[in-house]
Amino acid sequence: MGLAKLLYIDPGTGGMLFTVLFGIFGVAIFSVRALIIKIKYSATGNKDSKLNQTKIPIVIFAEDKRYWNTFETVLDEFEKRKQKVVYMTCSKDDPVFDKDYKYITGEFIGEGNKAYSRLNLLNASVVLSSTPSLGVFQWKRSKNVDCYIHIPHMASDIILYRMFSVDRFDAIMLPGNYQEKPLRQLEEIHGIKPRDLELCGIPYMDVMKKRLDSAGEVPPHETTVLLAPTWGENGILSKYGEKLIDALLSTGYKIIVRPHPQSFVAEKDIMDRLMSKYDDPSKVEWNRDRDNFEVLRMSDILISDFSGVIFDFSLVFNKPVIYTDTSSIDTGVFDAYWLDETPWTFRILSDLGIELNDDNIGNIKEVIDKCLEDPSFEEGRNKARDEAWGCIGQGAVKSVDFVMRKYKETVAKNNEAKQNVSAVSNKKTKSAKKRK
Repeated sequence: MGLAKLLYIDPGTGGMLFTVLFGIFGVAIFSVRALIIKIKYSATGNKDSKLNQTKIPIVIFAEDKRYWNTFETVLDEFEKRKQKVVYMTCSKDDPVFDKDYKYITGEFIGEGNKAYSRLNLLNASVVLSSTPSLGVFQWKRSKNVDCYIHIPHMASDIILYRMFSVDRFDAIMLPGNYQEKPLRQLEEIHGIKPRDLELCGIPYMDVMKKRLDSAGEVPPHETTVLLAPTWGENGILSKYGEKLIDALLSTGYKIIVRPHPQSFVAEKDIMDRLMSKYDDPSKVEWNRDRDNFEVLRMSDILISDFSGVIFDFSLVFNKPVIYTDTSSIDTGVFDAYWLDETPWTFRILSDLGIELNDDNIGNIKEVIDKCLEDPSFEEGRNKARDEAWGCIGQGAVKSVDFVMRKYKETVAKNNEAKQNVSAVSNKKTKSAKKRK
């Protein structure tokens, strides 16, 4: 028993250690792969390697077309300023290829390791991306990139990313002011030099709000409940499944279920079972629209877990939510593990709606009605909006302003370095001439 106690590791620490060890293993594996690719390119004079010799001013990397809403208005702003940008995407059918840009160049860089091989040898002044885990797994910092900037794709906590996901970025754009304090604490804990943390807002939310303002009043309709969970073992469909859907059907309200796209990959058995059981569209509507705007607009209340759609629905559409218990979520794999304070994303939920749990799931209609009628939740949404959504309406402008500032800083720094090298070289040349 004494030995067992000595060897015991609590789940949070165990998760953290697993993440660290897995990260070290991943770094070792992909470092070897990157070295092999680099040797191969050097030996063969690969065409892509030659193209990479010219420094690209600004690169935006999107790992999937579903992040188009994060970048579209930012690209439009770059286009407006006639600033050349290369938009590198891992999706062949990315919407960028349908745009008639003059200054933005879309480039499909392949998927998986092929894409990361291109990025790892990139030669650019600034790289902007919403993809985390730079320098943790496949995606390495290229020695020829001067500045990496992270742009979050939702309003929720950056500290709920996997451990060390943003440590290697040089700068981070903040959706709201509340994000700065925990990131500064992480810098201190991880021994990272303070970086530029710039409040830039949330460009895609600005677009949603603009669309909503121009869409007009929602036409009269029956009370509509939207169930939009994330995927994984902590998601609603994994946790409650039929129990929740049956309870919702008993309310008599219109029920729409919009699963996370990854559910159809990672939870295929669950999805096949549920969609087969609830296949009557007059009772349950399954929504898989690429654009979620209309389903959010037409729904009166949202039931979700820790998906970012909670903040889209609350802050943009100004409607109440029902959320799942967050206390069971293991933060041992997230950066939040290092901090004593509960993440804002979890703290704010009680201001936005009511928690769904085993005790009240059988009375889901009462929970829904209370959320729709209680005025205190509107006050909570106003509070959350003030804290999490900065620079409303100016997200794209602020983001591009920041990227351009960092770009100009890198150019000035590189020019200064060249001048210093040139001065030293000239001094050596003059000294050599004098000796002759």
